[in-house]
Amino acid sequence: MNSDVIVSCAVTGSSDTAHIHPDLPITPKQIASAAIEAARAGAAIAHCHVRDPETGKGVRDTALYREVVARIRDSGSDVIINLTAGMGGDFIPSEDDPAIAAEGSDMVGPLERLAHVEELLPEICSLDCGSLNFGEAVYISTPAMLRIMAARIKELGVKPELEVFDTGHLRFANQLVEEGLIADPPLYQICLGIPWGAPATVDAMKAMRDMLPAGAQWAGFGISRAEMPMVASAVLLGGHVRVGLEDNLYLSRGVLASNGQLVEKAIGIIESMGARSLSPAEARVKLGLSARD
Repeated sequence: MNSDVIVSCAVTGSSDTAHIHPDLPITPKQIASAAIEAARAGAAIAHCHVRDPETGKGVRDTALYREVVARIRDSGSDVIINLTAGMGGDFIPSEDDPAIAAEGSDMVGPLERLAHVEELLPEICSLDCGSLNFGEAVYISTPAMLRIMAARIKELGVKPELEVFDTGHLRFANQLVEEGLIADPPLYQICLGIPWGAPATVDAMKAMRDMLPAGAQWAGFGISRAEMPMVASAVLLGGHVRVGLEDNLYLSRGVLASNGQLVEKAIGIIESMGARSLSPAEARVKLGLSARD
């Protein structure tokens, strides 16, 4: 069991959920405010995507990231900023010719996926460690792309959060570590319940936990109704946790949540288990981060 738990809050994500939750953070101001709210509730890390302010759809616009990061930093919040680098790998095959991308695809090269990370230098950015049938689309992140991204992230001095959606992803993340492309200590995020990755079960989380290299830091989450059960499971198995509106929109059945409420609920579970949540300063020490100006 982990007695000193880092709580991360994924505040908005990129899925098409704005029509379900009327208060989902969409604009840079709303996303930054959600990150600050999560920090006030006890989260040490805020994981941020950006969305088109007009449509609510997930995008990869450096100007929007720039505003989100500036607002968080200017607020005086000490929260650790974790920016996604997972956008730009979505491919939907055309029905007429599967070699041609259909509407809704967004495929760019590895360094273009890091444009906002290169400019803004967050303390952490995500690195999705493999391709996946992600719902009805395909997310593409090849070994060659990942090696290029990992090397550049290391050069920038940013900590990659190695997001693994299945055991094959974890095997390749371990390979990146073995090749020296990931600075110590490596940080893994075990992502469960996403169609069609590993299921959100204790057995799946434990199996993936058991594959981690010695000395690794790790967190785990489950989506939708599995969010809070996976909080308890991750703590019991020795890991850290993630919650937030990216992963689950509800506080309880039929009751829409805020990011702050989800963080508070997770910390309640953590404390009821006899553990405690770490501050951003304590999390930086645990993860080997250096605070940025």
